[in-house]
Amino acid sequence: MDIDNFFSAKSIAIVGVSKDPKKVGHVIFRNFIDGEFRGKLFVVNPNADEILGHKAYKSVLDIKDPIDLVIIAIPAELVPKIIDECGKKKIHHAIIVTSGFKEVGNDKLDRKLEQTLKRNKILAIGPNGLGTFDAYSKLDSLFLPRYRLQRPKEGNISFVCQSGAVGSAILDYATDKGYKFSKFASYGNAMNVDESDLLEYMGNDPNTKVICLYVEAVKDGKKFLAVAKRVSMKKPIVAIKGGKTEEGSKAALSHTGSLAGSAAVYSAVFRQCNIIEASSLGEMFDIAKMFEICALPMGRQVQVITNGGGYGILSTDAIVTSSLKMAQMSAETLKELRKQMPVIATVNPMDLLGDATTERYKIAINAALKDYGVDILLLIVLYQTPLVSTDIVDIIVETNDLCRKPIVCVSTGGEFTETLKKNLESNGVPCYNFPEDAVRAIEKFVQYHRK
Repeated sequence: MDIDNFFSAKSIAIVGVSKDPKKVGHVIFRNFIDGEFRGKLFVVNPNADEILGHKAYKSVLDIKDPIDLVIIAIPAELVPKIIDECGKKKIHHAIIVTSGFKEVGNDKLDRKLEQTLKRNKILAIGPNGLGTFDAYSKLDSLFLPRYRLQRPKEGNISFVCQSGAVGSAILDYATDKGYKFSKFASYGNAMNVDESDLLEYMGNDPNTKVICLYVEAVKDGKKFLAVAKRVSMKKPIVAIKGGKTEEGSKAALSHTGSLAGSAAVYSAVFRQCNIIEASSLGEMFDIAKMFEICALPMGRQVQVITNGGGYGILSTDAIVTSSLKMAQMSAETLKELRKQMPVIATVNPMDLLGDATTERYKIAINAALKDYGVDILLLIVLYQTPLVSTDIVDIIVETNDLCRKPIVCVSTGGEFTETLKKNLESNGVPCYNFPEDAVRAIEKFVQYHRK
């Protein structure tokens, strides 16, 4: 299935662009302009001559240039007619953001749209979805204004999401936290382009390292199984299933017109396909950033370095109760450490104490990363202690750039801490608020690569 135009179309017609800045079509058009889309844009509105300085066409049939993609934002009952016009214009890709089909019980109109798409050989994302966003091509069909929904910078996470509301909220949140994306797709009712098609596409996208998936119901189980197995051999898929309970399943039916199905069945399918199942949206992205920016793990032995004893204990508990192991550094490494540092009561977790300095961290980090008994470094830095300077960020970043072992950082705090964490993450070091969150992400990361 050729769906490249949904992400990299060079000429786009938007049907339903109003002069009213509050209308969906106008917002979409405005987002393309503000986002500095580099392709050609065409406005279709039979009741206007021009909008925002662009000529308005009565129909897509009046546009002389070839069109790669049409975005449709008009009332539901008018959509099939527009699809017929797109067929005559030889347009083969459509994003339909319009709702009012099977998700509200309008099965007759839903079948009519499906037949119209099939007759005109048009692939459609939607209806009842946000459509797509590509950080590289600047294609942006999301009908939410930029001052309300931040657009992410270019990166390596792609997000396939059945729900527009979940997709938009999480995209906004993740962008604020510094996550960087390649592509985003909200496919809604999945009339003839579904989650499997999008997974296949992301799996072949050179800008995508890890795929996040929010799904309420898979449209074609056999197809999903085959595609997910193929894609997960190349790239990790981190998924969360919506509608696990009976009540949640009923809500999913009214949301996208999909029967959500058994949570146990989905979990079994995820395991069979080597899909990483997350328990929450937050955990999904906690896991994803490990895959986006961390070096490949050579094993599962974790060395903890901390300047807070309690955090070291919590980290130990989390590691021991997981499938990971506490690292055991060699006697030679420990001997060298004792020469340069105060008496260390424990070696893993290695507690640098409350008076830990940046230099003490540097010594400990370098020793742990050189030791063959350490596969992953879990670094806890509590910036509230006075002798840890902001220079520690540079030390961690420089070490991370040179070493071939994953370094994961845990820091808890307010504005000062968050600023330093963002600096670390923007330079390729994943950061977490609490040890348990970090350990869960590390465990999923290691399990995927071990398989």
